[in-house]
Amino acid sequence: MATFIQSDTRGVFVIAATPFTDSGAVDLAGIDALTDFYLSFGIDGLTILGIMGEAHKLSQDESMSVMQRFLRRVDGRVPVIVGASAPAFDPMVTLSKAAMAHGAAGVMIAPPPTVKHDEQFFSFYAGACKAIGPDTPVCLQDYPAVTGAYMSVPVFSQIVQELPQVVMLKAEDCPGLTKISRIRALEAQGQRRVSILVGNNGLFYPLELARGADGAMTGVAYPEMLTEVYRAMQAGNRDLADDLFEIYLPLVRYETQPGVALAWRKEILRRRGALGPAGSAKVRAPGAALNTDEHDDLSRMMARIETKLAALSARTGAR
Repeated sequence: MATFIQSDTRGVFVIAATPFTDSGAVDLAGIDALTDFYLSFGIDGLTILGIMGEAHKLSQDESMSVMQRFLRRVDGRVPVIVGASAPAFDPMVTLSKAAMAHGAAGVMIAPPPTVKHDEQFFSFYAGACKAIGPDTPVCLQDYPAVTGAYMSVPVFSQIVQELPQVVMLKAEDCPGLTKISRIRALEAQGQRRVSILVGNNGLFYPLELARGADGAMTGVAYPEMLTEVYRAMQAGNRDLADDLFEIYLPLVRYETQPGVALAWRKEILRRRGALGPAGSAKVRAPGAALNTDEHDDLSRMMARIETKLAALSARTGAR
């Protein structure tokens, strides 16, 4: 039986890539290998068919196949959120109902770029919630840099008050620290609590956790950074959390570049064996591929991470 996401859900939900073969076909065996890789780091959940999962490049049949394969491989070990964003409600409903029937923990919905002000923002989510039904928990994705739709704190408060199935916020506004603080302040005054998991590739991760975020939902190609920083913060060891985070930060920053970010992440996953022995770093067209200089940058950064982790371990006993 699936564990649904709730307003107190905490921890690290990794945004999963969708593996493709070199020819651009969905790699189902790669999905199995990638799922095992993510789970090996003690993650608390998985999110599939997001932007990093290239959901917008999949046919409806492919989306169903990818969703079913991930859920089958996870087999209830952690909750899985399925990205169901769509410009119209009909495809959103089709995927949402299928996801929940196959054991998903909830769905993630981002606003379409046609949403331009608060009234439209609320109307979209009210319509989406009504369309998919009240028994499907919703994670609201706030990513204006990609969607073009800005969510104000007042309209989010209206959503929280009037749409109880919205139980989670994927917070990746930038800058977004003050938004997190304002939402938590409103909750302290009696507003219904929601789970806040942060994205933006983890660029501001320890700062966001300190502001009251409940964890991360992002696609960093080193999931152990997300889990270890989270556990250090939960243990009250902010210095260790910052030390760990800062080791990975140059790579995280590089990996966040628009246009090349996904190719960068997939190549890291390939090098780490996360996509299986025959895994490909293919980004489905139209998509970037790393050039020679970028491969050299990546080799240097990955080597420096290992050197710095060894130094930290020798100094503190951390990994």
